[in-house]
Amino acid sequence: MRSFISITALASVAFAAEPWINEPDTGLVDYLFGTNYTEGTLPLLKDIRGVPDFDWAAKQHLTNQQYSYYRTAAGGEWSYRNNLDIWSKVKFRTRMLNDVSKLNETLPVTFMGYNFSAPIFIAPAARAAYGDARAELNFVDASANENILYTAALYASKTIEELAAQKHNDTLNGPQVMFQQIYTNANISVTWDNIKRAEAANAKAIVFTIDAPFTSTRHRAARFDTTNANSVTGALTWELYDQIRNQTKLPVIPKGISTVEDALLAIEKGAPAIYISNHGGRQLDHSPSPLEIAYEIYRNAPEVFQKVDVMADSGVRYGSDVLKLLALGVKMVGMGRPFMYANCYGLDGVTKLIQMVKTEIVADGAQTGVTNLRNVSRSILNARQLDATVFLLDE
Repeated sequence: MRSFISITALASVAFAAEPWINEPDTGLVDYLFGTNYTEGTLPLLKDIRGVPDFDWAAKQHLTNQQYSYYRTAAGGEWSYRNNLDIWSKVKFRTRMLNDVSKLNETLPVTFMGYNFSAPIFIAPAARAAYGDARAELNFVDASANENILYTAALYASKTIEELAAQKHNDTLNGPQVMFQQIYTNANISVTWDNIKRAEAANAKAIVFTIDAPFTSTRHRAARFDTTNANSVTGALTWELYDQIRNQTKLPVIPKGISTVEDALLAIEKGAPAIYISNHGGRQLDHSPSPLEIAYEIYRNAPEVFQKVDVMADSGVRYGSDVLKLLALGVKMVGMGRPFMYANCYGLDGVTKLIQMVKTEIVADGAQTGVTNLRNVSRSILNARQLDATVFLLDE
């Protein structure tokens, strides 16, 4: 009994030695409190050096209810933590003496026929007005100025029409390219109306959220009586996907693909692209991260990445995260929460986030020995730690 107690005590100490933290300690707090920083206020934007810094800064600016709305996840939030932690299970196999001097020239990407300056996008997320009064208008401006894709949320603080009016006409594509995310409504006429509004706003694609068939269990948000956006959704079926495709001439991208079977079925149904996501861990606890989903598809049906363009989000915080998804075949990588946090600084914060991630992608790609960001080799990854849990169709 004594030895069991000793082992238990040692295990407790071991776990306590490495508590899970939301933002890795890279010295931000120590630095700030060595300056004239006042606790509970936004740090100077110049002191933000990494994407997780924006999370810490947002907590100083937002109310508990506002921050909890952005930060909340499903159940015990295991999937949220896994989204952030899983990247460490895939190591880089760095190749030396490759000429990476022109790697930055390969950062631009073509996605669904449109040109963008980088393989990153602003993912759909609601209530940007919590961070700044201009809300999602900052996302429109920053994405246009930086020539990246913005996929607007149906429940954005600004309407579809307000966002359309803010679009720029001087981007890589001429008039700004934006996609519009939608949820379906139990009253299907509301869904058809939202699609018409997106068409009138000159959206270039409909991003149809398929991973919200029912209200989700979100304890953190429930403490503030924050509702789920999907609480009024109608029945989600592949038949409904067919109806939506028949309702519009716009391409319809299913968002929330989490298995190889659904990736293949989406292609069979004629999807022009697929969107890998676990909704930021907000829908179902113990759902897989985008890295695990992409790896499952790669192991079972790698041809998916050749047949359609693939986008992904959830848990992305570093340029190295983007590289790992690119190596598996993903073409466009999104972030949701980080842009909400950066929006606490307004347009300048959103712009800085985009620029930081672009810089990290090129820097980390060069360190890895990648010579072309449009064709990142799978061989740069050692994903053996994922092999123990990956689902294989033939087993």
